[in-house]
Amino acid sequence: MQKSEIKKIAIVGPESTGKSTMSAYLAEHYHTVWVPEYAREYCEKLTDTPTWQDEINMFHGQVALEKELLPQANGILICDTTFITVKIWSDEIFGKAPQEVLDELPHHIYDIYLLLNIDLPWQDDPLRDFPHMREHFMEIWHKELNALNANYVVISGTGQDRYDSAVEAIDRFLVGSI
Repeated sequence: MQKSEIKKIAIVGPESTGKSTMSAYLAEHYHTVWVPEYAREYCEKLTDTPTWQDEINMFHGQVALEKELLPQANGILICDTTFITVKIWSDEIFGKAPQEVLDELPHHIYDIYLLLNIDLPWQDDPLRDFPHMREHFMEIWHKELNALNANYVVISGTGQDRYDSAVEAIDRFLVGSI
């Protein structure tokens, strides 16, 4: 299968919305691989707050990891977040995003984005910073996806209903209904 024939599905959203769990579930459901969030592993090794250079490194790491796993995809590549996250965090923390991220965003599009809603309870994690700003970041995700003219669906609900909604959205996309 050619890389261009593989459908890239991005699982995105604010912190603590179940992106990694959803990505693993969808990869198993569709018998394919998923690209983990590079920033998580990267930040686990940091001893201080991420710097501007760290954000650039996370951008390059996410792109490289996706490129590495793409040939293993079985028609669909599930991506646990995208480097849009680097833009969002950089904008929030530094007031702007690295130019190379901004330059690449319009050229690194996914076939469909599943934007996970903030209707799950917050789960504490040492790498999560903004439990009080979930609504703010949800608005930013809508804004960023709209700015890209992205094809996206908001996924809400809890438990199996959330997973079923994601599968339904992907299935509708695959048959051309979205």
